[in-house]
Amino acid sequence: MLSKYPLSDVEKAFLAESGVEKISTLIPYLMVDNFPKLGLLTACRFLEWVAANPQGVISLPTGKTPEFFIKWTQYLLENWESKKGKEIREKYGLGAIKKPVLKDLTFVQIDEFYPISSKQHNSFFDYVNKFYINGFGLSKENAILINSDEIPLAEGKHFSEIFPDLKVDLSLRFRDPINELEKLQQKSIYLIDQWCGDYEQRIRDKGGIGLFLGGIGPDGHIAFNTRGSHLFSVTRLTETNFETQAVAAGDLGGIEVSANRLVITIGLDTIVYNKDAVGIIIAAGEAKAGIVKDSLETPMNNVYPATVLQKLQNGRFYLTKGAAVKLTDSMDAYYQQGEWTFEKTERAVIDLCKKLNKYGHRLKIEDLKADRYCKLIPGLSEDTVNQVMKSVEGKLAKGLEQETDQVVLHTGPHHDDISLGILPHITNQLHEPSNEAHFSVLTSGFTAVTNTFVIDTLLHTKKLLDEGKIQMVNYDDFFQVGYSLKTDKDVYHYLTNVASENADARKRGLAHRVVRALVIIWEIKNKTQLRETINDVISILRNSYDGEKNPSKIQKLKGMIREFEEELVWAHFGVQVKNVHHLRLGFYTGDIFTEQPDKTRDVEPIVEMFRKIKPTKISLTLDPEGSGPDTHYKVLQATAAAVKKWGEEHDTSQLRIIGYRNVWFKFEPHEANVIVPVSLGDMSVMEDSFANCYLSQVNASFPSYSHNGKFSTVAKRTWVGQLNDIQLLLGKNYFYLHERAKVRASHGLIFFRDMNVDEFLATARELEKSIEGML
Repeated sequence: MLSKYPLSDVEKAFLAESGVEKISTLIPYLMVDNFPKLGLLTACRFLEWVAANPQGVISLPTGKTPEFFIKWTQYLLENWESKKGKEIREKYGLGAIKKPVLKDLTFVQIDEFYPISSKQHNSFFDYVNKFYINGFGLSKENAILINSDEIPLAEGKHFSEIFPDLKVDLSLRFRDPINELEKLQQKSIYLIDQWCGDYEQRIRDKGGIGLFLGGIGPDGHIAFNTRGSHLFSVTRLTETNFETQAVAAGDLGGIEVSANRLVITIGLDTIVYNKDAVGIIIAAGEAKAGIVKDSLETPMNNVYPATVLQKLQNGRFYLTKGAAVKLTDSMDAYYQQGEWTFEKTERAVIDLCKKLNKYGHRLKIEDLKADRYCKLIPGLSEDTVNQVMKSVEGKLAKGLEQETDQVVLHTGPHHDDISLGILPHITNQLHEPSNEAHFSVLTSGFTAVTNTFVIDTLLHTKKLLDEGKIQMVNYDDFFQVGYSLKTDKDVYHYLTNVASENADARKRGLAHRVVRALVIIWEIKNKTQLRETINDVISILRNSYDGEKNPSKIQKLKGMIREFEEELVWAHFGVQVKNVHHLRLGFYTGDIFTEQPDKTRDVEPIVEMFRKIKPTKISLTLDPEGSGPDTHYKVLQATAAAVKKWGEEHDTSQLRIIGYRNVWFKFEPHEANVIVPVSLGDMSVMEDSFANCYLSQVNASFPSYSHNGKFSTVAKRTWVGQLNDIQLLLGKNYFYLHERAKVRASHGLIFFRDMNVDEFLATARELEKSIEGML
């Protein structure tokens, strides 16, 4: 495969470093260790191409995926002749190349939401201008861009007049309009279609795109060419599917907006029109592993749009190890290289059960010998499956152990991460009175609260104030000190009204906490000022577009709403407010690219919390690669640094670290060493507490691409799926005939990894190393 497709000098250098010995996919790929390194590879290849094509046509991605591509490109250009810059260039095939000049390139915008004002910071037009035209010093005159404000519509009107609700009904292409507005809309849609055709022609007049760099969506989309897009598709106005809308929800301020917004996108044929083009798809993280495998190992078809790159001799996928983990090449390398571990035996046997849909006790030695990977197990025998079954039973036994005399600190990057990850395990700990439990969410999580939710909450708060139903504001000392007292009482009263199913009283409980938050943030001194502040915040939010970055005080208000929600969840089990710690780490800013954690600003608060609580166990989300929600791996970095620092002043030899995953990532059975049974009762508690407490999340404005609804449902499905995998190995009898009621009642399973400090730091160190020396 590699000889058939000649590699550039940069690609040869990265291939040699990767140690990949075989590439058998239909499109060649390069693999790197982590997300930041993926940016370095992409930046080096981009600059290598530009040096050879200074007047070429380029098309580059938007969103979070290209963060490190952009940073590394700028770093290398600024440090081309510095000692560090030269070292990087020499190492990765750029040593002999003169510094590229970017100003004569033609930039082609890949896609855009429609309609969206080009002035909005969450428009791709704004992104392209900020990070590429200005950031890379490209020519504005040469650029071929999608500016919704300038696309001509009927009677010369603006899209806000033609589509006042910002919804475009594409059925007007094929049906008669029923009123004057629809007549204008139909004419406008035809004009947009004409504009898209002209856009396509402008690209082709330039000879097509010379270098295309794009990400890949969960459904396999490249640009906005979603699953099912025609392989000969061109630039067009089109609808998207749910997976794409869910991913776009973060950009547009919620699924409510992204579900109703169309897109203008270049087509699959646009990308491959120039047969000499370099077409690169970048993908990071295990969440992308399935679609990457399908896109690389499936013959060209419209179900997997990225297969169109098979048309290009220079078509490539650049992947992190996580994104490549399901490729047949990666599986072969995993089993065939390095020492054989029992983990490999576990993985091979459990995967065989799934492949054959056979229970473990029904697997025959012939089945194992006929399997591509099981046949490699050293000392393969009739007893091999039995050994795996015993190992998994041991993990279940660990999950049933009753912990005592522990000080447990559960941490999460966002609110609801802990609950969605390991709530049934936590309830086991909380039932034991000798355990002390603390909970800490490390960021304020304000980006998950929509403007609409805050407006509705403040309007209701104002109504209650008018009706005299928030009596605490009448106390003489409320605005001096009273606002900071009795926060546990807020929580208790709220949950009492959950029990009594009094929805109005619950809203009143939220309003009480919102009033306290307003007083704290705006330093309010009296009732008049309180009303004025509420009106001001409502006005600011009503005049903001969805997805706009809020002023810092409103960010703080949204964050404090989420913090109240977290306190409510743990109060279900009697945990006091003082044991729920809100760290609000400073790297979390709501910008498209958040900063890396800072040792003083972000690590020290975690160390201080450790000093105060002195935990014997710490739980955290274990995202082993810099991908997925970027908050996850940044929190992991900060926590690892804090554990290391605390270890310099405190004996951490007995400290245990619990690594869990939730709706974004999941462990495979061989990766976990503890398995916890989950009953229907556990699932109900999790679902109920989520629905009753995470009020800002119930409408699922920022859903998982795998489910159009609450995250709690996604978590439940994960637990059920994990039980199915283990039941296939152990048999259903093992569960419903088990001597322990907890196992008999299990209808789901939680997987996690229990580590000592050294094991945890070794896991986290690779990511830490990958980001050291960045910029």
